[in-house]
Amino acid sequence: MEKSKHILVVDDEADIVDLVSYNLKKEGFSVDSALNGETALGKIRKGKYDLVVLDLMLPGIQGMELCRILRNDPKTETLPIIMLTAKGEEVDKILGLEMGADDYIAKPFSPRELVARIKAVLRRSMEKPPAEKILKVGELIIDREKYIVSIKGKPVKLSATEFKLLLFLAERKGKVYNRNQLLDAIWREEAFVEPRTVDVHIRRLRAQIEEDPANPRYIKTMRGIGYFFDEK
Repeated sequence: MEKSKHILVVDDEADIVDLVSYNLKKEGFSVDSALNGETALGKIRKGKYDLVVLDLMLPGIQGMELCRILRNDPKTETLPIIMLTAKGEEVDKILGLEMGADDYIAKPFSPRELVARIKAVLRRSMEKPPAEKILKVGELIIDREKYIVSIKGKPVKLSATEFKLLLFLAERKGKVYNRNQLLDAIWREEAFVEPRTVDVHIRRLRAQIEEDPANPRYIKTMRGIGYFFDEK
């Protein structure tokens, strides 16, 4: 299982990168590396990795920020991440895990323990069931493959962007996203998109799927923060 796995090691200390890479290659993993956040992000967006070992303290884009970027991108939101850092305080561990890291190991660390943690995270990621074709929430039905949405059995006409926005929120029920996070996730390939564009699309979605758009059942607002999907 591990022999085919491709791992990216991100750390600004070349000695750490060499140590981790050596031990992973010894276990049969394919290993790539980056010494800063910008290089790592570029490699992740161009390539295909099964797991990232990510240092918290990096030049440029910090590890925590890189983790946030990856978790807010639909293409990398499920990419397993293990935080590797000199910071061992409980608050840093909590922040890393809340940001979406799958595991957390503090320096100095045992290479054998890190390899064992990587194998455990990869096993867990493989056990996750694939997303079902149909997503049902209350009276709302979303067909991921056919890009069809219906409410109470009646089809709803949505633009491609509106469908992507609805599916993005519905798949992350209860998680709050601000405008910039939604722009990164839905419009990231487009330049010069204003944050208020999100509000316009949210209004259009509510007009289509909500019985009372002023008192929404599905797409709700957390005042001063952003939007989230719910159904009660």
